[in-house]
Amino acid sequence: MFLFVLFYSMFEELQRTHNRHLLERKKRRMLRTKFIRFYRRRFEADIKYCRLNLHVPVLEKFFDGGDTKADFRLTRESLNKLLELLHQQRRHGWGTTLQTLVFLYWLACGASYRVVSQAFGMPRPTIHRIIHRVADEVIAILPKVVALPKTEEHLIQVGAGFASLTNHQAFGRAVGAIDGCHVRIKPPAGPDEQCYKNRKLFASILLQGICDHQGAFLDIFVGYPGSVHDSRVLKNSPIYNQAKYPPQGFFLLGDGGYPCTEKPIAIMTPFKNPASPSTQRFNARLSKGRSIIERAFGMMKTRFRAIFLQALEVHPTFAPKVIASCTMLHNICLGVGDIIQPDDSQEEEEDDVEACNQVEAVSGAAWRLRLCNQVSALQDVNQDHDYIIHPN
Repeated sequence: MFLFVLFYSMFEELQRTHNRHLLERKKRRMLRTKFIRFYRRRFEADIKYCRLNLHVPVLEKFFDGGDTKADFRLTRESLNKLLELLHQQRRHGWGTTLQTLVFLYWLACGASYRVVSQAFGMPRPTIHRIIHRVADEVIAILPKVVALPKTEEHLIQVGAGFASLTNHQAFGRAVGAIDGCHVRIKPPAGPDEQCYKNRKLFASILLQGICDHQGAFLDIFVGYPGSVHDSRVLKNSPIYNQAKYPPQGFFLLGDGGYPCTEKPIAIMTPFKNPASPSTQRFNARLSKGRSIIERAFGMMKTRFRAIFLQALEVHPTFAPKVIASCTMLHNICLGVGDIIQPDDSQEEEEDDVEACNQVEAVSGAAWRLRLCNQVSALQDVNQDHDYIIHPN
Protein backbone atom coordinates (compact mmCIF):
# COMPACT_ATOMS: atom_id res chain seq x y z
CA MET A 1 0.00 0.00 0.00
CA PHE A 2 2.86 2.33 0.85
CA LEU A 3 4.53 1.70 -2.53
CA PHE A 4 1.29 2.42 -4.39
CA VAL A 5 0.90 5.79 -2.66
CA LEU A 6 4.52 6.63 -3.39
CA PHE A 7 4.25 5.85 -7.11
CA TYR A 8 0.96 7.72 -7.40
CA SER A 9 2.50 10.84 -5.81
CA MET A 10 5.44 10.70 -8.22
CA PHE A 11 3.09 10.30 -11.18
CA GLU A 12 1.06 13.36 -10.17
CA GLU A 13 4.23 15.42 -9.76
CA LEU A 14 5.40 14.42 -13.24
CA GLN A 15 1.97 15.26 -14.67
CA ARG A 16 2.03 18.74 -13.08
CA THR A 17 5.53 19.35 -14.38
CA HIS A 18 4.52 18.30 -17.89
CA ASN A 19 1.45 20.52 -17.87
CA ARG A 20 3.55 23.43 -16.64
CA HIS A 21 5.98 22.98 -19.53
CA LEU A 22 3.12 22.82 -22.02
CA LEU A 23 1.64 26.01 -20.63
CA GLU A 24 4.97 27.83 -20.82
CA ARG A 25 5.50 26.64 -24.40
CA LYS A 26 2.05 27.87 -25.36
CA LYS A 27 2.74 31.26 -23.79
CA ARG A 28 6.02 31.58 -25.71
CA ARG A 29 4.28 30.68 -28.96
CA MET A 30 1.59 33.29 -28.32
CA LEU A 31 4.19 35.96 -27.55
CA ARG A 32 6.13 35.10 -30.69
CA THR A 33 2.96 35.30 -32.80
CA LYS A 34 2.04 38.67 -31.28
CA PHE A 35 5.53 40.00 -31.94
CA ILE A 36 5.46 38.90 -35.59
CA ARG A 37 2.04 40.47 -36.13
CA PHE A 38 3.19 43.71 -34.49
CA TYR A 39 6.36 43.77 -36.60
CA ARG A 40 4.45 43.23 -39.83
CA ARG A 41 1.97 45.96 -39.01
CA ARG A 42 4.72 48.35 -37.99
CA PHE A 43 7.19 47.68 -40.77
CA GLU A 44 4.98 46.24 -43.53
CA ALA A 45 6.19 48.78 -46.08
CA ASP A 46 9.79 47.76 -45.45
CA ILE A 47 9.36 43.99 -45.87
CA LYS A 48 11.66 42.76 -48.64
CA TYR A 49 11.57 39.17 -49.74
CA CYS A 50 13.91 39.64 -52.73
CA ARG A 51 17.05 41.75 -52.94
CA LEU A 52 17.64 43.90 -56.03
CA ASN A 53 21.13 43.70 -57.49
CA LEU A 54 21.85 47.18 -58.83
CA HIS A 55 25.22 46.05 -60.23
CA VAL A 56 23.50 44.21 -63.11
CA PRO A 57 24.43 46.28 -66.21
CA VAL A 58 20.86 46.43 -67.55
CA LEU A 59 19.46 47.66 -64.23
CA GLU A 60 22.40 49.94 -63.56
CA LYS A 61 21.78 51.77 -66.83
CA PHE A 62 18.06 52.07 -66.12
CA PHE A 63 18.35 53.37 -62.55
CA ASP A 64 21.21 55.73 -63.46
CA GLY A 65 18.98 57.51 -65.99
CA GLY A 66 20.62 56.10 -69.12
CA ASP A 67 19.03 55.46 -72.52
CA THR A 68 16.49 52.64 -72.28
CA LYS A 69 15.72 52.20 -75.97
CA ALA A 70 18.67 49.94 -76.71
CA ASP A 71 17.75 47.36 -74.07
CA PHE A 72 13.95 47.68 -73.91
CA ARG A 73 13.00 49.23 -77.31
CA LEU A 74 11.04 51.93 -75.46
CA THR A 75 12.07 55.44 -74.49
CA ARG A 76 11.97 56.44 -70.84
CA GLU A 77 8.73 58.37 -71.46
CA SER A 78 7.06 55.25 -72.87
CA LEU A 79 8.39 53.18 -69.98
CA ASN A 80 7.05 55.63 -67.42
CA LYS A 81 3.63 55.58 -69.09
CA LEU A 82 3.55 51.78 -69.03
CA LEU A 83 4.63 51.67 -65.38
CA GLU A 84 1.92 54.20 -64.54
CA LEU A 85 -0.71 51.95 -66.12
CA LEU A 86 0.71 48.83 -64.47
CA HIS A 87 1.19 50.38 -61.03
CA GLN A 88 0.29 47.63 -58.53
CA GLN A 89 1.38 47.24 -54.93
CA ARG A 90 2.76 43.80 -54.11
CA ARG A 91 3.19 42.48 -50.57
CA HIS A 92 6.14 40.30 -51.55
CA GLY A 93 8.33 39.26 -54.44
CA TRP A 94 9.94 41.46 -57.09
CA GLY A 95 8.55 44.94 -57.58
CA THR A 96 6.41 46.08 -60.52
CA THR A 97 9.26 48.04 -62.09
CA LEU A 98 11.71 45.15 -62.13
CA GLN A 99 9.15 42.65 -63.42
CA THR A 100 8.15 45.04 -66.20
CA LEU A 101 11.80 45.51 -67.19
CA VAL A 102 12.30 41.74 -67.34
CA PHE A 103 9.25 41.39 -69.60
CA LEU A 104 10.31 44.24 -71.90
CA TYR A 105 13.87 42.92 -72.14
CA TRP A 106 12.52 39.54 -73.19
CA LEU A 107 10.31 41.18 -75.84
CA ALA A 108 13.12 43.39 -77.11
CA CYS A 109 15.75 40.68 -77.38
CA GLY A 110 13.62 37.64 -78.15
CA ALA A 111 16.06 35.76 -75.95
CA SER A 112 15.52 32.52 -74.11
CA TYR A 113 14.65 32.47 -70.44
CA ARG A 114 18.21 31.35 -69.73
CA VAL A 115 19.71 34.45 -71.38
CA VAL A 116 17.31 36.79 -69.55
CA SER A 117 18.12 34.96 -66.33
CA GLN A 118 21.82 35.66 -66.82
CA ALA A 119 21.19 39.29 -67.78
CA PHE A 120 19.21 40.04 -64.60
CA GLY A 121 20.91 37.61 -62.23
CA MET A 122 17.64 35.85 -61.42
CA PRO A 123 16.65 32.15 -61.45
CA ARG A 124 15.24 30.83 -64.70
CA PRO A 125 11.91 29.63 -63.17
CA THR A 126 11.45 33.11 -61.72
CA ILE A 127 11.97 34.65 -65.17
CA HIS A 128 9.33 32.33 -66.61
CA ARG A 129 6.80 33.26 -63.91
CA ILE A 130 7.50 36.98 -64.27
CA ILE A 131 7.05 37.02 -68.05
CA HIS A 132 3.73 35.18 -67.88
CA ARG A 133 2.52 37.27 -64.94
CA VAL A 134 3.31 40.62 -66.59
CA ALA A 135 1.75 39.44 -69.85
CA ASP A 136 -1.49 38.74 -67.98
CA GLU A 137 -1.34 42.16 -66.33
CA VAL A 138 -0.80 43.86 -69.69
CA ILE A 139 -3.76 42.02 -71.20
CA ALA A 140 -5.88 43.16 -68.24
CA ILE A 141 -5.25 46.84 -69.05
CA LEU A 142 -5.36 46.38 -72.84
CA PRO A 143 -8.86 47.95 -73.20
CA LYS A 144 -7.53 51.18 -71.68
CA VAL A 145 -4.99 51.61 -74.49
CA VAL A 146 -6.42 49.74 -77.50
CA ALA A 147 -9.92 51.18 -77.62
CA LEU A 148 -12.52 52.29 -80.17
CA PRO A 149 -13.50 55.97 -80.47
CA LYS A 150 -16.20 56.79 -77.94
CA THR A 151 -17.37 60.23 -79.07
CA GLU A 152 -18.72 61.75 -82.25
CA GLU A 153 -15.91 64.31 -82.23
CA HIS A 154 -13.30 61.55 -82.18
CA LEU A 155 -14.99 59.80 -85.12
CA ILE A 156 -15.05 63.02 -87.11
CA GLN A 157 -11.39 63.62 -86.32
CA VAL A 158 -10.44 60.13 -87.52
CA GLY A 159 -12.56 60.60 -90.66
CA ALA A 160 -10.83 63.89 -91.41
CA GLY A 161 -7.50 62.10 -91.02
CA PHE A 162 -8.43 59.46 -93.60
CA ALA A 163 -9.71 62.17 -95.96
CA SER A 164 -6.28 63.74 -95.66
CA LEU A 165 -4.56 60.40 -96.20
CA THR A 166 -6.52 59.69 -99.38
CA ASN A 167 -6.42 63.36 -100.38
CA HIS A 168 -10.16 63.29 -101.03
CA GLN A 169 -13.15 64.26 -98.91
CA ALA A 170 -15.25 61.34 -100.17
CA PHE A 171 -13.34 59.21 -97.65
CA GLY A 172 -14.23 61.49 -94.76
CA ARG A 173 -16.54 58.79 -93.35
CA ALA A 174 -13.73 56.22 -93.16
CA VAL A 175 -12.92 55.65 -89.49
CA GLY A 176 -10.42 52.83 -89.63
CA ALA A 177 -8.27 50.55 -91.77
CA ILE A 178 -8.38 46.78 -91.32
CA ASP A 179 -5.90 44.09 -92.31
CA GLY A 180 -4.41 40.81 -91.15
CA CYS A 181 -0.81 40.07 -90.22
CA HIS A 182 0.90 36.67 -90.05
CA VAL A 183 3.19 36.23 -87.03
CA ARG A 184 5.72 33.42 -87.31
CA ILE A 185 5.61 30.85 -84.51
CA LYS A 186 7.14 27.50 -83.72
CA PRO A 187 4.26 25.12 -84.46
CA PRO A 188 3.20 22.52 -81.93
CA ALA A 189 4.20 18.95 -82.65
CA GLY A 190 1.46 16.56 -83.65
CA PRO A 191 -1.52 16.54 -86.01
CA ASP A 192 -2.28 20.24 -85.40
CA GLU A 193 1.01 21.36 -86.92
CA GLN A 194 -0.41 21.62 -90.45
CA CYS A 195 -3.22 23.90 -89.28
CA TYR A 196 -0.67 26.63 -88.61
CA LYS A 197 0.90 26.51 -92.09
CA ASN A 198 -0.24 29.51 -94.16
CA ARG A 199 -0.24 29.85 -97.93
CA LYS A 200 3.46 30.79 -97.82
CA LEU A 201 4.16 27.47 -96.10
CA PHE A 202 5.45 28.77 -92.77
CA ALA A 203 3.72 28.34 -89.42
CA SER A 204 1.97 31.43 -88.10
CA ILE A 205 -0.98 32.79 -86.19
CA LEU A 206 -3.09 35.66 -87.45
CA LEU A 207 -3.38 39.14 -85.99
CA GLN A 208 -6.37 41.12 -87.25
CA GLY A 209 -5.93 44.81 -86.56
CA ILE A 210 -7.97 47.96 -87.05
CA CYS A 211 -6.11 51.26 -86.75
CA ASP A 212 -6.93 54.95 -87.02
CA HIS A 213 -5.45 57.54 -89.39
CA GLN A 214 -2.26 57.83 -87.30
CA GLY A 215 -1.50 54.13 -87.00
CA ALA A 216 -2.79 53.56 -83.45
CA PHE A 217 -4.66 50.28 -83.02
CA LEU A 218 -8.36 50.62 -82.25
CA ASP A 219 -9.18 46.89 -82.11
CA ILE A 220 -7.28 43.62 -82.39
CA PHE A 221 -8.29 39.98 -82.72
CA VAL A 222 -5.48 37.44 -82.53
CA GLY A 223 -5.15 33.68 -82.18
CA TYR A 224 -6.40 31.95 -85.35
CA PRO A 225 -3.89 29.62 -87.06
CA GLY A 226 -2.23 30.82 -90.25
CA SER A 227 -4.18 28.51 -92.56
CA VAL A 228 -7.41 30.46 -91.92
CA HIS A 229 -8.38 33.14 -94.47
CA ASP A 230 -8.60 36.79 -93.42
CA SER A 231 -12.31 36.96 -94.26
CA ARG A 232 -13.07 33.97 -92.05
CA VAL A 233 -11.13 35.50 -89.16
CA LEU A 234 -13.18 38.68 -89.62
CA LYS A 235 -16.50 36.80 -89.55
CA ASN A 236 -15.52 35.07 -86.31
CA SER A 237 -14.29 38.23 -84.59
CA PRO A 238 -16.41 40.02 -81.96
CA ILE A 239 -16.31 43.30 -83.85
CA TYR A 240 -18.12 41.62 -86.78
CA ASN A 241 -20.53 39.38 -84.89
CA GLN A 242 -21.55 42.12 -82.46
CA ALA A 243 -21.44 44.91 -85.08
CA LYS A 244 -19.45 46.99 -82.60
CA TYR A 245 -17.62 49.22 -85.09
CA PRO A 246 -17.90 51.29 -87.22
CA PRO A 247 -21.15 53.12 -86.33
CA GLN A 248 -23.95 53.62 -88.82
CA GLY A 249 -22.86 55.90 -91.64
CA PHE A 250 -19.14 55.18 -91.28
CA PHE A 251 -16.96 52.47 -92.83
CA LEU A 252 -13.57 50.74 -92.70
CA LEU A 253 -10.98 50.48 -95.45
CA GLY A 254 -9.75 47.00 -96.36
CA ASP A 255 -7.79 45.23 -99.07
CA GLY A 256 -9.00 42.65 -101.57
CA GLY A 257 -8.80 39.89 -98.97
CA TYR A 258 -12.02 41.19 -97.35
CA PRO A 259 -15.53 41.33 -98.79
CA CYS A 260 -17.00 44.72 -99.65
CA THR A 261 -20.03 44.77 -97.34
CA GLU A 262 -22.40 47.25 -95.72
CA LYS A 263 -23.79 44.91 -93.03
CA PRO A 264 -23.22 43.85 -90.30
CA ILE A 265 -20.26 46.22 -90.55
CA ALA A 266 -19.31 48.45 -93.47
CA ILE A 267 -16.00 47.62 -95.17
CA MET A 268 -14.89 49.33 -98.38
CA THR A 269 -12.48 47.38 -100.58
CA PRO A 270 -10.93 48.11 -104.00
CA PHE A 271 -12.30 46.98 -107.35
CA LYS A 272 -10.93 43.58 -108.35
CA ASN A 273 -10.42 44.42 -112.02
CA PRO A 274 -10.45 48.22 -112.47
CA ALA A 275 -11.05 48.82 -116.16
CA SER A 276 -12.10 52.48 -116.29
CA PRO A 277 -10.01 55.50 -115.22
CA SER A 278 -12.55 56.31 -112.47
CA THR A 279 -12.22 52.88 -110.82
CA GLN A 280 -8.43 53.07 -111.10
CA ARG A 281 -8.43 56.48 -109.39
CA PHE A 282 -10.74 55.09 -106.71
CA ASN A 283 -8.44 52.14 -106.03
CA ALA A 284 -5.39 54.41 -105.87
CA ARG A 285 -6.98 56.73 -103.29
CA LEU A 286 -8.33 53.84 -101.22
CA SER A 287 -4.89 52.26 -101.24
CA LYS A 288 -3.38 55.48 -99.85
CA GLY A 289 -5.79 55.40 -96.93
CA ARG A 290 -5.60 51.67 -96.30
CA SER A 291 -1.79 51.62 -96.28
CA ILE A 292 -1.77 53.13 -92.78
CA ILE A 293 -2.59 49.71 -91.27
CA GLU A 294 0.42 48.22 -93.08
CA ARG A 295 2.50 51.08 -91.71
CA ALA A 296 1.22 50.34 -88.20
CA PHE A 297 2.19 46.68 -88.53
CA GLY A 298 5.56 47.76 -89.94
CA MET A 299 6.32 50.10 -87.04
CA MET A 300 5.39 47.42 -84.52
CA LYS A 301 7.48 44.77 -86.29
CA THR A 302 10.47 47.09 -86.51
CA ARG A 303 10.28 47.94 -82.80
CA PHE A 304 9.99 44.30 -81.72
CA ARG A 305 12.05 42.69 -84.46
CA ALA A 306 12.96 39.71 -82.30
CA ILE A 307 9.27 38.83 -81.90
CA PHE A 308 7.95 39.41 -85.42
CA LEU A 309 10.89 38.81 -87.76
CA GLN A 310 11.72 35.32 -86.50
CA ALA A 311 9.69 32.39 -85.24
CA LEU A 312 8.18 33.08 -81.82
CA GLU A 313 9.28 30.13 -79.70
CA VAL A 314 6.49 30.05 -77.15
CA HIS A 315 3.45 27.84 -76.80
CA PRO A 316 0.68 28.77 -79.30
CA THR A 317 -1.70 29.47 -76.41
CA PHE A 318 0.71 32.07 -74.98
CA ALA A 319 1.68 33.65 -78.32
CA PRO A 320 -1.57 35.71 -78.64
CA LYS A 321 -0.84 37.37 -75.28
CA VAL A 322 2.65 38.30 -76.44
CA ILE A 323 1.35 39.76 -79.70
CA ALA A 324 -1.47 41.66 -77.99
CA SER A 325 1.07 43.10 -75.53
CA CYS A 326 3.13 44.39 -78.46
CA THR A 327 0.10 46.18 -79.94
CA MET A 328 -0.56 47.90 -76.62
CA LEU A 329 3.08 48.97 -76.30
CA HIS A 330 2.91 50.27 -79.88
CA ASN A 331 -0.03 52.52 -78.94
CA ILE A 332 1.73 53.76 -75.81
CA CYS A 333 4.80 54.69 -77.83
CA LEU A 334 2.75 56.57 -80.42
CA GLY A 335 0.95 58.43 -77.65
CA VAL A 336 4.19 59.89 -76.25
CA GLY A 337 5.81 60.54 -79.62
CA ASP A 338 8.17 57.54 -79.52
CA ILE A 339 8.16 56.79 -83.26
CA ILE A 340 10.15 54.12 -85.09
CA GLN A 341 10.03 54.23 -88.86
CA PRO A 342 9.05 50.89 -90.42
CA ASP A 343 11.70 48.87 -92.17
CA ASP A 344 11.08 49.06 -95.92
CA SER A 345 12.72 45.66 -96.43
CA GLN A 346 9.88 43.86 -94.67
CA GLU A 347 7.85 41.55 -96.84
CA GLU A 348 4.34 42.81 -97.54
CA GLU A 349 1.31 40.58 -97.26
CA GLU A 350 -0.33 39.54 -100.51
CA ASP A 351 -4.06 39.82 -100.95
CA ASP A 352 -6.05 36.60 -101.22
CA VAL A 353 -9.32 37.45 -102.94
CA GLU A 354 -10.75 34.06 -103.86
CA ALA A 355 -13.06 33.73 -100.87
CA CYS A 356 -14.68 37.17 -101.10
CA ASN A 357 -16.14 37.44 -104.60
CA GLN A 358 -19.54 35.88 -103.88
CA VAL A 359 -20.26 37.93 -100.74
CA GLU A 360 -19.09 41.13 -102.36
CA ALA A 361 -21.25 40.71 -105.47
CA VAL A 362 -24.38 40.55 -103.33
CA SER A 363 -23.63 43.06 -100.60
CA GLY A 364 -21.28 45.91 -101.44
CA ALA A 365 -20.75 46.29 -105.18
CA ALA A 366 -23.47 48.95 -105.66
CA TRP A 367 -22.37 50.89 -102.58
CA ARG A 368 -18.75 50.91 -103.76
CA LEU A 369 -19.81 52.17 -107.19
CA ARG A 370 -21.69 55.08 -105.57
CA LEU A 371 -18.60 56.02 -103.58
CA CYS A 372 -16.50 55.72 -106.71
CA ASN A 373 -18.81 58.23 -108.40
CA GLN A 374 -18.42 60.57 -105.44
CA VAL A 375 -14.65 60.34 -105.75
CA SER A 376 -14.94 61.35 -109.40
CA ALA A 377 -17.31 64.24 -108.62
CA LEU A 378 -15.98 65.79 -105.39
CA GLN A 379 -12.90 67.95 -104.97
CA ASP A 380 -9.64 66.94 -103.32
CA VAL A 381 -8.67 68.08 -99.83
CA ASN A 382 -5.45 69.67 -98.70
CA GLN A 383 -2.74 67.21 -97.70
CA ASP A 384 -1.88 68.12 -94.11
CA HIS A 385 -1.63 64.70 -92.46
CA ASP A 386 0.94 63.93 -89.79
CA TYR A 387 1.58 60.34 -88.70
CA ILE A 388 2.98 61.36 -85.33
CA ILE A 389 0.66 61.63 -82.35
CA HIS A 390 1.75 64.63 -80.33
CA PRO A 391 1.56 64.10 -76.56
CA ASN A 392 -0.88 66.25 -74.64
